[in-house]
Parts: sequence; C-alpha cells; structure tokens
Amino acid sequence: MHWIAASLISAFFLGCYDLCTKHAVRDNAVLSVLFFANLCSASVWLALLAGQSLAPAAFPAALVVAPLTWIQHGQLALKSLIVAGSWICSYFAVKHLPVSIAAPIRATGPVWTLGGALLVLGERPTGLEMLGVIITLGSFAGLSLAGRAEGIHFHRNKWIGWLLAGTLLGAVSGLYDKFLLGRAGFGAATVQAWFSIYLALLFLPLAVGWKLPWWPRHEFHWRWSVPMVSVALLVADFIYFSALRDPAALVSLVSSLRRGSILVAFAGGVLCFGEINGWKKLPAVVGVAIGITLTILG
Repeated sequence: MHWIAASLISAFFLGCYDLCTKHAVRDNAVLSVLFFANLCSASVWLALLAGQSLAPAAFPAALVVAPLTWIQHGQLALKSLIVAGSWICSYFAVKHLPVSIAAPIRATGPVWTLGGALLVLGERPTGLEMLGVIITLGSFAGLSLAGRAEGIHFHRNKWIGWLLAGTLLGAVSGLYDKFLLGRAGFGAATVQAWFSIYLALLFLPLAVGWKLPWWPRHEFHWRWSVPMVSVALLVADFIYFSALRDPAALVSLVSSLRRGSILVAFAGGVLCFGEINGWKKLPAVVGVAIGITLTILG
C-alpha cells in the first residue's frame, strides 16, 4: 500500500476511534469502558506474544516484540501511567462534551508537544511552526465562540479543563515517545505491546473499585463500541507505523495527513450524534487542522 493511502486510512480509523469513544462513554461508566477497551488491546498483544514465542522464525518483523530488562519494563510502565492519566481525563470530558468540540481540542496535542520540545529539549521553532501555533490558537478561540451557542463556556466549563489536562498529558506522552523510540532505541511494536498490557493492569484496580463499589458511580452498559475503541486505535496505529516504514515516506507529511481524523470525527459527530451548530464550528475545525499541519510540516 502506498504510504499516502496508508496515512489517509490511518486518519479515517483515528477519527473512528474518537467516534467509538464518544459512543462507548455516553451515559456509561467511564472507568469500566477504559478497562475493557484496554483489555481488548492487551489480549491482542498477548496473543501476538504467544505466536512469537511459538514460531519466532515465521513471525512478521513489524510485530516482533524485543526482550526487555527490568529497567526497560519500568520505562514502558511509566509511559502507561502517563497515558492512563491522559485517557481518564479525556474520556470523562468526551462523555460530557460534543465530539465535534472534543475531537479538535484533543487533536491539538502536537502543538503542546512542540511547546514542550521548546521548553524541555531546547528546540527552536521555525517560522512555519510558529504560524501553525498561531492559527491553531486562533481556531481554538473560534471553537470557544461556537461552543457558547451550546452553553459551553471554555473558561468555566470543568470538562474543558479536564480535556485540556488530558491533552497536555498526551503531549507529555508524545515527548516521552521521542525518547523511547529515539534515544532509548525501543521498537514501535515493543512499545505498543507492553504499554497496552500495562495500561490494562493499571485500569484493573479502578474497574474493581467501580464494581464493589468504592465510590458512587454510573452503571456500566456493554456496547459494541467498547471493543471497537481498541480495534480502531490498533488499526490506526498499525497502518500509521506501516506508512512510516516505507523508505519513500515523508514523516512530516504522514503525520499531517493523519490529522484528517479531525474532519472524520467532526462529520461523525454531526451526522451520527446529531450535534448542532456544525456550520459554525466547521471553520474553526478546519483552522485547527491547518494549524496542526503547519506545525508538523515546520
């Protein structure tokens, strides 16, 4: 498959992931959704690990999980802890916000990752990156104005705060990924496999606490979208890494094309969930997509 086609297909499945997440958590117990969705991902990787141990010579190189030291396991467990915090904040926010607003905000992660790279890694932004940041922030303000028509005031809505916290933690995870896949030398499959397994283990006590119950909580309703959250993300990431493995692929363009997921989630929110003010939000959503693309291309 050509890497451009693979990037667009990955964007489609990433948008489906946002829509499945909204369907799964709407009027549902978020912590249980997180546990079962991640249990599905962990089960897939445990099955692949079993296949690798039984027939290592015949196993696809792209799915090979390398043996790790205890310190390396700790490094991947730390990534899982960061992502767990990000997803808890984001999933609770998505439960209470329209996906046509939540998806564009969640997609601004690369902008915050760039900010972290400037502060922590000492990187210097290019003119294109700065233009992308300005457009993204301006579009963010436009999205805030569109949200007011639905009674969502960004400066005092606590779920917007939760979503921003989840997005910022996601940016921290993105910076940590640069370390793991770069300086630390981890393979993509190794990171995906163990981070999925550790995530399921981290959400297990929260799911037990929900079941007992240790706190007041919503009822959990099993829906087809719960495993599909896992499936959509696994497929999106696998196709994304497949695109990056193509020697002709341009990493910045692959990442930019993947931002098309915003438009998939936005259209799905309007068409599937009947969310209102679609035309008012559309310019801001497109602006976010353009701003993020410029940030990545810079």
